[in-house]
Order: sequence, then structure tokens, then C-alpha cells
Amino acid sequence: MSSLSSEEIQRYKRHIILKQLGIQGQQKLKNAKVLIIGAGGLGSPMLLYLAAAGVGTIGIIDDDIVSLSNLQRQVIHDSDKINFPKTASAKARIFEINPHVIVNEHQHRITPDNALEIINQYDIVADGSDNFDTRYLVNDACYFAKKTLVFAAIGPFDGHITTFRAGEQSDEGTPNPNYRCIFPKAPPPGTVATCSEVGVLGAIAGVVGTLQATEVIKEITGIGGSLVGRLVIYDALNCEFQNVNIKWDPNNPLSGETATYKDLSHLKNET
Repeated sequence: MSSLSSEEIQRYKRHIILKQLGIQGQQKLKNAKVLIIGAGGLGSPMLLYLAAAGVGTIGIIDDDIVSLSNLQRQVIHDSDKINFPKTASAKARIFEINPHVIVNEHQHRITPDNALEIINQYDIVADGSDNFDTRYLVNDACYFAKKTLVFAAIGPFDGHITTFRAGEQSDEGTPNPNYRCIFPKAPPPGTVATCSEVGVLGAIAGVVGTLQATEVIKEITGIGGSLVGRLVIYDALNCEFQNVNIKWDPNNPLSGETATYKDLSHLKNET
């Protein structure tokens, strides 16, 4: 465990004076390894705030390049980074914010073949992906790897966020819920429009992605109440937040009473 330098103590002073966090909490952040799925709308604020907060190692997985239409919401990227790989663009910006952060680029898609190998390198995963195939893959891989997953998604004027610790049990003695407990199956192709089809208010990604970063920090440091078992829904047009309790589904093929998914091989047929 590497200690904080005098420069880092000064850099994180506003964290360290928080009685809930303190120098021990800041030390936990420095020693943490967090994987961000996607350097887009949600990934951008997560990467900015986790880097500024002093998370010691950040992995970024994304196979896309920066385009002009990204810049309205993907605030980690600049106009001069158009056509750059998003991982490289994000890494450069992180180093401008905090040179103490180690950044691992994974400039490719996450797949059933590489998911466990990548995820096992990190302590916590935060999913900012924009498609159902990736969400189910990341959920299932984190379940098998026993990694905490902070999940979020956004729509044109809304978003939702929760945390999964699917390898643990609830206070009732049942398994904690995971993504498949909320959404047992992906909607049929073409039934859910993408942001490229219906649009998205850019600031929505900022609000929800920043909430995600906050939950990652809480999970690392152990402060506050976790979102495990709760789904927070944000309605931007009315500026309202709603908390919905979520429960384990005994029919879940991943974690249910008669689970049939024993590894990630089922995803090779689904994707």
C-alpha cells in the first residue's frame, strides 16, 4: 500500500478534512482499481471525477473514436481529439487533471472471451455502456468474478442508477439482486430507440454519471448508504428522484434457485 505524498495531501485536502473520509479514505481511493465501461456520456463525468478524487488506477474500455456529435455530452473529449480513440483522448485529459493516476487503456470491445480476464484486474466496475448486450455481459461477468458493479443508464430526459453486489446476500438471507433481476430479458431489437435516433439532453449524462462516480467513491471508502437493492430514477424535466426497491428474482437464470448459467458461454449465443 503506497502512502500519500505531501503534494497529494495538499491536492486532496478538501477530501481529507471530511470526517467521513479522512486520510484513510483517501488512501483507499489511491489504492483502488476501477474499470469504466465506455468513455462516452456516462463515462466522461465518471472518469473526470474519479481521476480528480484520486482513484489510483482507472481502466477504460472502449473501441470507438471521438466524433463531433459526441462533444455535446461526452465532456472528457475536446474538439481537437476528433477521430482519436476515446481511450487515448480520455487518458490524455485524465493526466491533465491528475498526473498521479495510472490509466489502463483497453481499446477494444468487451466480449464473453475477454470480460473475466479484464474485470479480474479491478476492484470495482462502473458500467456506462449504451447497449443491452454489453450490460448483460458486464453484469454476468461481475457476478462470476464477484466484483461490485455500479450501473447506470440514461434516456432523453431521464436516467437510473443502482449498485450490484451480486456475490453477497441481503439482510433477508437471499442473494442480492443483479441486472437480470430487474430486466430478465433484453427488449426485442428495434423496440428501444437509441440516443442517435431520439436524442439526449447532454447534461443528463453529467448528472447521472456524476452520481455514478459518487457511488463508486462510496463503495471504495465504505461511507454512506449503498444503492444495493435500490434503483434511483431521475426525471430531469420535473427534477424528481424516485427510489424503487429491487429484489432478487428466484427465477433468474444467473443467480436463481435453479440457475442454468454457470459461465459466460450463454452470451456467445446471445450476442
